[in-house]
Amino acid sequence: MEGLREHIIRVTEQEFSQKEFSDFMGHFQLLKVPKNHALVAEGALCKYLFLIQSGILHSFVTDEKGMVHTIQFGFEKHWISDIQSFQHQTPARFNISTLEDSEILQIQHEPFENLLKRTPVVERFFRKIIESAYSREQQRIVSTFKDDATTRYLELLQQQPDLFQRIPQYLIASYLGIKPQSLSRIRQQLQHR
Repeated sequence: MEGLREHIIRVTEQEFSQKEFSDFMGHFQLLKVPKNHALVAEGALCKYLFLIQSGILHSFVTDEKGMVHTIQFGFEKHWISDIQSFQHQTPARFNISTLEDSEILQIQHEPFENLLKRTPVVERFFRKIIESAYSREQQRIVSTFKDDATTRYLELLQQQPDLFQRIPQYLIASYLGIKPQSLSRIRQQLQHR
C-alpha cells in the first residue's frame, strides 16, 4: 500500500505523513470477491467507494430489452463507484460487478466524508481524481459523437492494450457503443491492413 501513499503525494503535490496514511487506510475494509459478483445493483443504495487491488470491475446499465451497456471498466489501482448514489445516498443508476476474481478495498460514505473534512490532502486527492475522471468521460462522450467506431477502438487499444486478454469482446463492443459483430469486423479489417 506504500505505492498508494506515494501516488496520493504525487497527485496532490502535498505531504502525506505515514500516520495520516495509516489513519486513511484504517477506514477501508479489504474484500476478496469472486468473478461475476455484484457489488452494486441498479436501484439500490451504493454504500461504498471501491479501490481495486487486483481484478477488474465493470459498471453497466441494462436496458428494457436486457442489453448490457458498459459505462466503465475498473482495473488495478482504479477507484470505482456509482458516485452520485454514494455521495448523495440515493438509489444507484447502474450496476457494478467483478469480471475476474478481485481484491478490493471499500470505504463507507460516512467515514469517507469524515476523512475529507479532517484531512485536507485526502480531500484534494479525491477532488483531483474526480476532476480527471470527469475530463476523461467528457472526452469519451465527444469521441462517441465525433469519431467512427474504428477510431474509438484504436484509442481504447492504445490506452488499455491488455483489455482484449482480460475482457470478453461483447463487453468491449458495449463500451464502444457497437455490436459485437461490428467489433469483429473492425478487428478483421485492421489485421488485413
